[in-house]
Amino acid sequence: MKMIIGGNWIDKEEKIDVRNPYDNSLVDTVPRGRAEDVKHAIEIAVKGYEINRNLPVHERISILKKTAKLMQERFEDLAKTIATEGSKTIREARKEVGRAINTITISAEEARRINGETIPFDSAEGSENRVGYYYRFPIGIIGAITPFNDPLNLVAHKLGPAIAGGNSIVLKPATVTPLSALKLGECLLDAGLPPEILSIVTGYGSEIGDALVTDERIRMISFTGGVEAGEEIAKKAGLKKIGMELGSNSPVIVLDDCNIDEAVESCVSGAFWAVGQNCIGVQRIYIQKNIYESFRDKFVERTKKYKTGYQLDEDTDMGPMITEKEAIRVIDWINDAKEKGAVVLTGGTRQGTLVQPTVLENVPPEAKIDCQEIFGPVVSLYKVDTLEEAVKKSNAVNYGLHGAIFTNNLNNAFYAIKNMDVGGIMVNDSTDYRVDLMPFGGVKKSGLGREGIRYALEEMTEPKVVCFNL
Repeated sequence: MKMIIGGNWIDKEEKIDVRNPYDNSLVDTVPRGRAEDVKHAIEIAVKGYEINRNLPVHERISILKKTAKLMQERFEDLAKTIATEGSKTIREARKEVGRAINTITISAEEARRINGETIPFDSAEGSENRVGYYYRFPIGIIGAITPFNDPLNLVAHKLGPAIAGGNSIVLKPATVTPLSALKLGECLLDAGLPPEILSIVTGYGSEIGDALVTDERIRMISFTGGVEAGEEIAKKAGLKKIGMELGSNSPVIVLDDCNIDEAVESCVSGAFWAVGQNCIGVQRIYIQKNIYESFRDKFVERTKKYKTGYQLDEDTDMGPMITEKEAIRVIDWINDAKEKGAVVLTGGTRQGTLVQPTVLENVPPEAKIDCQEIFGPVVSLYKVDTLEEAVKKSNAVNYGLHGAIFTNNLNNAFYAIKNMDVGGIMVNDSTDYRVDLMPFGGVKKSGLGREGIRYALEEMTEPKVVCFNL
């Protein structure tokens, strides 16, 4: 595929191969964009902002609704693209397409709800004759950078609100999974989006990232990715808005008053969805000691039933890691934990990019896997005496995106709700639960700001005060 700059499909002599991570077969190629391509895209986006800010809201709504309809018509092609260029199984990919359609649909709905309110100026002495209000206006050009693990829906979370709010946008999709983003861009253009509003530049982050992040014409950077990259962006961005979702090391607390079977099923799914390459995936499970053995045994038994293999096979439960380099890293982290005293209950091996779903216990605090984000199919089990101990250990990392607790006691649930340092807490669900309309983001090193359409729209617009002196 070619990249999109101002509605034009642009090719380059230099290409980047897009390969299936399962067998390294060539899926397609995309142009190797350079800094000058980003600059060109931003120049066009300046015009695109003027177009979109003056576009009637009903036209933005219509374009987004038509986009969602086209995505529905191209549903299976989008799903196969996600599964072929990335790690998700075809069944997981279909769910992502459904979510992305929902994300674009909600963006259309929220476009009509960008409201202001009246301001009681006469509450201040001397302002008795003043009346007014504020309304929200688009901030300008959004620079967006998206990761490989949700190559369609996370792109929709950038493009949908940006367009709904009246902005223009320049997107850099993940180098290894650019095709899904380009197909969403195609849907938007086919739905009638004025071409100047959207550009999608493909290339390596090291070659085009700085051009996007540092340009003063970009008024906001919306980034989803790793902590180190996020910190570099924050250093280089200058005076512009920054929204970041930077991952986690998500904890789940399992108390002895819960339904163990439901907790096991939910946590296994939460740990191994998308090969564990999931920012809200279950990584640490703290289990009350009197049910520890029962939970552990059921969890391991359920994990062993997972079938790993080719993503497009309908009966595959878990596909490959995104690259063999990442698969090797995950095994290295497992071995690091083993050397420090951890016990592998199942898994811990790989064949190429296929890493077997892995369950560990007795993981010491000094192991990388205990305190950093593994971003792979590995979960650690811990025995705790009390809820208070579980919460304290849950908070003992530099991340705080999602947490979860399984309990049938409201007092226990509300203790966790109050005391877990996270952006969202799921009660009787794993951390891997999200709907696309909710505020989504974290504390500590898990990010800045919130996504979720309404909340992204607030970030991508600014209030303007209007005051009449009568």
